[in-house]
Amino acid sequence: MDDQKVYSLHMGKAKCAVDLGDGSERGEYVNQDYILNKLGRPHRSITLMYCYYPLDESWPQRASAAHPNPGVFFAWDYPYDDYFPYLGGPNGNTAGEPFASMRDVRRHGQDVTLTLTVDPHVTDEHLIAIARDLRPFGRMMLRINHECTGNWFSFNKRCTYQEVGAFFSLFHKIIKEYAPNVQTILCTGGVEEGQTTIEREADFAQAVRDTDIWSIDRYFALHWGWPYDVAERGGSTHNRTRIRDVFDYTRRSYERFRALCGGAEKPMVMSEMNADGDVTGPYDQAEMIREFCDILRGEDTSWFSGFSTYQFRDRGRLGLEREDPNNPEVGIEQPLLKTYRELIHDDFFCPSMTAGGEVSLPVTLRWGGAEDADGLAIPLHFEKNPHFCELIFEDDANLMIELNGRWFYRSPQAKTIDLMSAFFEKPLTGPCDLTLKLFAPPASGENDLSLADGLINSYTVIKRLPKPRVRYEPIEL
Repeated sequence: MDDQKVYSLHMGKAKCAVDLGDGSERGEYVNQDYILNKLGRPHRSITLMYCYYPLDESWPQRASAAHPNPGVFFAWDYPYDDYFPYLGGPNGNTAGEPFASMRDVRRHGQDVTLTLTVDPHVTDEHLIAIARDLRPFGRMMLRINHECTGNWFSFNKRCTYQEVGAFFSLFHKIIKEYAPNVQTILCTGGVEEGQTTIEREADFAQAVRDTDIWSIDRYFALHWGWPYDVAERGGSTHNRTRIRDVFDYTRRSYERFRALCGGAEKPMVMSEMNADGDVTGPYDQAEMIREFCDILRGEDTSWFSGFSTYQFRDRGRLGLEREDPNNPEVGIEQPLLKTYRELIHDDFFCPSMTAGGEVSLPVTLRWGGAEDADGLAIPLHFEKNPHFCELIFEDDANLMIELNGRWFYRSPQAKTIDLMSAFFEKPLTGPCDLTLKLFAPPASGENDLSLADGLINSYTVIKRLPKPRVRYEPIEL
């Protein structure tokens, strides 16, 4: 490919972004190589869920491990939220979690959304330390004390709603000062049918104005009694809602958020969305997600920025995979996974690609994030459907690669990447011109803060292109 023509390529926003939850109180973190190979494309963002209650004596143990109690009959009946402990802060370090997972997410060409429940009694020193922890991780998002109009999380049990709202605004202000690369997400209750205001509006109106992104969580079906009871007809710990009602609820909430900000527009997302298979079973679960996506594609949803599916692998039935009860490292694929994979490959949910002019090597690629990156487009001609198609590398670049609609990750250590899975579901029927796309997220998962724009951008110099090896028949006949 030394004399191959190469063009600049810009990756921008999708019409509707798709994010994915990976790990929570209901499931473990699954590495991004596995998820990419299962779904065939990266997400805009991966949501990681952690908590920070450093003033509690048992911290930083996980709540369910520190306080085992056979009398617990609700997921949030522990002294503090049963998420993974956030190990940063003034007395922590960034070698462990969530930072190892954040690096994994970013080197695979995705942004991080960190959901963090925080004890509102921590001092500014703690919040400043967290902000400094997040500085190297580019254009990430921080969802602070989500579902804040509810009554189940520990921060709501320890403070009034007014105090929780004021804490959000304080944390937002500190983030803007110490980590301006981070956007904050406010996740509240929205506007129910027949109402004109969001839940507890007086307590959170200022937070609505302060935040960077508006959000609601809404499940089409949910068994909130899991795992302490079984959802059966007539039970009181589960529900199911019409898809149209959820969509209308989301739109009403956006319009009210906007009114509270004097008509100003901000991104509106659903930070948690799914249908619980405990209620719907596996087949209706997949169809409900499809119905929601059909509404997004079929109506004017320019006001809606994206949704995050909760979650990839779940011990219950809220995942694309269900965790094998015999081995937590094994996922059992649900029908939803196939449906979801098909949906997120639709152009409506894929990032935009804008081709530019011809470039010559060496070339510097910029990674600003999953919605703003400069890469390379390399035209390739195929005589017919290949039997072998791979790229051979002679450099150590960290790359995300796309061909025929399928994405691949290339770590700096990998010398050969097999691209044949790009043709398994979409075989070529004859001669065809395809474009190989290359982008270069940071190999370490972190940005170089010594650069003038290092808070936002990272850079990789490409000196040599990979060499393709394409064969159109078996090696021996």
